[in-house]
Amino acid sequence: MKPIRVLIVEDSIVFRELLVQNLGRDSSLQVVATARDPYEARDAIVKYKPDVMTLDVELPRMNGIDFLRKLIPQYPLPVVVISSLSDKVFDALNAGAVDFVAKPAVSNRAQLEEFIRNELLVKIKIASTVKISKIKKTVTMQQQHMLVRGGNKIVAIGASTGGTEAIFSVVKNFGTDIPGVVVTQHMPPGFTSMYAKRLNDQCRIQVKEAQTGDRALPGHMLLAPGGDMHMHLLKVNGVYQVECKRGPKVNGHCPSVDVLFESVAKAAGSDAVGIILTGMGGDGAKGLLAMRKAGAKTIGQDESTCVVYGMPKVAYDLGAVQYQEKLDDIAGRTYALLNKM
Repeated sequence: MKPIRVLIVEDSIVFRELLVQNLGRDSSLQVVATARDPYEARDAIVKYKPDVMTLDVELPRMNGIDFLRKLIPQYPLPVVVISSLSDKVFDALNAGAVDFVAKPAVSNRAQLEEFIRNELLVKIKIASTVKISKIKKTVTMQQQHMLVRGGNKIVAIGASTGGTEAIFSVVKNFGTDIPGVVVTQHMPPGFTSMYAKRLNDQCRIQVKEAQTGDRALPGHMLLAPGGDMHMHLLKVNGVYQVECKRGPKVNGHCPSVDVLFESVAKAAGSDAVGIILTGMGGDGAKGLLAMRKAGAKTIGQDESTCVVYGMPKVAYDLGAVQYQEKLDDIAGRTYALLNKM
């Protein structure tokens, strides 16, 4: 099997060399070139034809986001962004990047090497499987749906790679009549609060990073915080609320979609709709099956619109998915199911 050909775009000499040394130790990867800025990167892409590019957002001569907007239409290439804690990473994802990693704020060489081997390496391998044509650019037009039946219902969503744009594509079509929405998206700590604010500014519903005790109210979305806590749904005195508490990784993730979905199965039963979106691996599949067995309605994103058809496929193969839908049709299907419950 041919190694994954990687281009590293990074202006820091020290960090660039660290990337080259550590990525080069994995026999499944080959660092074919490095670049200090977008102009060198463009020339390297033409010459070496890499399979994946790692990209720093802050670069000389042209920032990484503008580079992505100009690059992807001409050279469709999976890109993993390496970013400090900044909401610019979401602009990069919107511009066509596949995924991102949070650059650790440490000077300890051993910790940096561990980050490269355990986080960046995994993202590069995932990115190499992505068909860049499936990365959907967001649109501003919102479809109009209407909830004709009330009741104490809940909508639960889980996603991973490609999920930030996929979640937005669904949630932007939710109106203030939608039941409480709870979401787990695999994301590093710090970025979830920025992502929640971004959604809150762009959508009709109110969105916030969840805290223990927050109620899942109609027209509101609660996003599981990134880090070392899982988000659980509880029903207290007839009202849905969330609990965020520390726990070990499940399926390699914290927060885990399985943990959220399993708690929704227990708390809401047949009063829930579960949605599993694009992502690598199988997190959320067993939880969605638990929801279906408890009487919930379940939706999986279809292969044609997934950046990575991993989590939805595992869920579908388990029998957890009742309805497979294209991304643009998921909000409409959600309303249709809610109106029949």
